[in-house]
Amino acid sequence: MLGKVVVIGVGLIGGSFALALKKAGAARHIVGMGRSHEAMARALELGIVDSITESFEEAMAGADLVLLAAPVAQTGPILAALLPYLEPGTVITDAGSTKSDVVASARAALGAQVSQFVPAHPIAGRESNGPDAALVDLYQGKKTVITPLPENAAGDVGLVAAAWRLCGAVIHTLTPEQHDRVFAAVSHLPHLLAFALVDDIANKPHADQLFQYAASGFRDFTRIAGSSPEMWRDISLANRDALLTELDAYLAQLTVLRERLAAHDGPGIEAIYTNAQRARRAWSEAIETSEPKTQEPE
Repeated sequence: MLGKVVVIGVGLIGGSFALALKKAGAARHIVGMGRSHEAMARALELGIVDSITESFEEAMAGADLVLLAAPVAQTGPILAALLPYLEPGTVITDAGSTKSDVVASARAALGAQVSQFVPAHPIAGRESNGPDAALVDLYQGKKTVITPLPENAAGDVGLVAAAWRLCGAVIHTLTPEQHDRVFAAVSHLPHLLAFALVDDIANKPHADQLFQYAASGFRDFTRIAGSSPEMWRDISLANRDALLTELDAYLAQLTVLRERLAAHDGPGIEAIYTNAQRARRAWSEAIETSEPKTQEPE
């Protein structure tokens, strides 16, 4: 049972965390903070949080756990703002989609007190944003990756893991560097591609006609292009090196496909498609047997 939990950024990720803790009866009082007073008022109205404040001093007083659920570029400024009010028993965690940059920002902002910061990343989401997008079961059966620091106390890491387990998550552990390499390939690159495709079509002179005939395949492929541009801008820049590596590999694959298409190489094209189909089916079957059917991760 947690006493006071502070959620900074009560949108989809932070709001769903708060709702899940409430459902589990795991927090005595949840405080919401955010840049938009209107969004915070809405979170309070929806019962996602028990109170809201614009004061870090008020929020941090007696806090057991603080979740940063804001765009990753805001990590440093937020941590610097709360540092003067950080009590010895308070544990801070985050939900950022990149970890190496977050860890660097935390070290710079918190100094010796970085030991109280336990980085994490819940692998769940949807394209909607804001308090109204929050779901009580968003994390059920989904992975949460914790990337502990050498300075972290085992009990603090355990507290963060326990909080996410109470939300229904399955805990995995990686280093920040491992995390960023993995998610550059399976999350950040797909978002970049979806945004790029929709932007390309939207900029064509006959875009209205193209969108008129776009159907389920286009909708499924581009769903994640409905995500927050601000958040994904920050993620792309934060994980730039790993993302560039994956983008270069993908461009090389596109070059191979283009060459085979130009050469009317049907068997060569089919070989790539067949390998992709086999891998996709194997992954999908593994997901279906290991996770309940809830919102797909992003």
